[in-house]
Amino acid sequence: MGCVAFPTSTPYIVIGSPGCRSSVTNLCLAPTGCGNVYVWLSKVICSPAGRSRRATITLSAGCTLSTRAGILINVFYRKEDSTLEIYPCLKKLYLDSLLISVPISTLSFNSILQPFNLMSVSNTGLSDRPATVTAPRDSGGLAGDRLMSMDAYRGFVMLLMAAEILQFHRLHEAFPNSVLWGLLAYHQSHVEWAGCSLHDLIQPSFSFLVGVALPYSLAARLNRGQSVRMQFGHALRRSLILILLGIFLRSTHREQTYFTFEDTLTQIGLGYPFLFLLGTTRPRTQWIALAGILVGYWLLFVLYPAPGPDFNYSAVGVPPDWPEHYTGIAAHFNKNSNVAWAFDQWFLNLFPREKPFLFNGGGYATLSFIPTLGTMLLGLQAGQWLRAGMPARSLLRQFLIAGAAGLALGLLLDVTGICPIVKRIWTPAWVLFSGGWCFWLLALFYGIIDVARKRRWAFFLTVIGMNSIAIYCLVHLIDQFIINSFHIHLGHGPFQLLGPAYEPLLTGAATLGVFYLILLWMYRRRLFIRI
Repeated sequence: MGCVAFPTSTPYIVIGSPGCRSSVTNLCLAPTGCGNVYVWLSKVICSPAGRSRRATITLSAGCTLSTRAGILINVFYRKEDSTLEIYPCLKKLYLDSLLISVPISTLSFNSILQPFNLMSVSNTGLSDRPATVTAPRDSGGLAGDRLMSMDAYRGFVMLLMAAEILQFHRLHEAFPNSVLWGLLAYHQSHVEWAGCSLHDLIQPSFSFLVGVALPYSLAARLNRGQSVRMQFGHALRRSLILILLGIFLRSTHREQTYFTFEDTLTQIGLGYPFLFLLGTTRPRTQWIALAGILVGYWLLFVLYPAPGPDFNYSAVGVPPDWPEHYTGIAAHFNKNSNVAWAFDQWFLNLFPREKPFLFNGGGYATLSFIPTLGTMLLGLQAGQWLRAGMPARSLLRQFLIAGAAGLALGLLLDVTGICPIVKRIWTPAWVLFSGGWCFWLLALFYGIIDVARKRRWAFFLTVIGMNSIAIYCLVHLIDQFIINSFHIHLGHGPFQLLGPAYEPLLTGAATLGVFYLILLWMYRRRLFIRI
């Protein structure tokens, strides 16, 4: 196929990839047989991993483009002043299979810039029907596209979870006067009851991001022609898988199935069908539902009798002189003496158990899935704002305001004694307080990655975030296997180079390295575990 001249003001299909710095001079375009649609013929292109590799591009009758996996299909445009311009952030179509054929008629384009008379592609060439462009100028993200900031934020959260293996508390015990190790140890563990550490923000962030992703999932499935009924069926299957996976992971190294429902996956699974149903309603309905959840859950606790002076706290694993005991209205939220604890004493004993359930040592409860739904609803609002095509600065401002409002309301409920900030039973004050932090964290990642386009540093987190279920399972299933393998084959010596006190840190760091190499291998082969 020979090269052709550039007709003025004509869009083209171009083969390229993120970070590809190839020169756009002397491009060779070949006709596809679909009117004025052309492809860029290049012997070497950039792969998603940033390495150059050869591309196999085949054009056939019927307006079909065949190419190897990992190539992006973009639009090339010649401006009126005869300069060439590539729009690398137009509709990005990842070809995931080894060799795939894409009918030209299935390609669509959504510009993040002002419309420039882009025409839609049809089987007979370029029709005179303008393509739909919903995102305005200065939009930091691409409506309908996957946001890298979401994957990076999720990767950050999963890294915090996996980093427990570094065992900062061991170093704090070895060096009790060290401010550094004391600070790191504090933020790598949950607070005893009221308050918040960085570690406490892992589960709400993960739940929040489930809500953020839902509008994208709904739009993608709707574009594939799925009815709401079919989508709800998928939501129910996803819910069941998350619940069963959570129970399975909690049952490892036990004599029998350990039925527990306070785990992150089970909590999300229990609330996900309701999140889906609310995701198909108007925002006003969603806000009303959020308010109903918070007020209703608060009333559920307050209307249940508070523990009296003769309550036997020792029988439920709580020291009688524990400093975290509340008085007044807040006493209804005391550990293992509240309505959620009473529910679990009945509900969890319906399942086969090694011994009757009396209390959860950490005070966690099954009913927390109800306010966790509130956290996911906050994420749903953020996801809808992202897809609304708002200007980037306005969107960031909205995230910051929402975050400040959540933090202020949560703190107000706590200091007035109306409702304490307690993550372990997911109090309404915790929903608002942690939700505020989630909005701010999302604003941070979105502003840096998708608005300022500072992306290179986030690749490490993106690899983790795009396989969050994989890293979650790896941490729960093979962490000890990897550690034992290090000790068997290498001994303890290499991990004691800095002294015996640092052995847990170096062993954990090496194990994290193995986890990351597995995820990087999966990422480069586009192997992603989806539920």
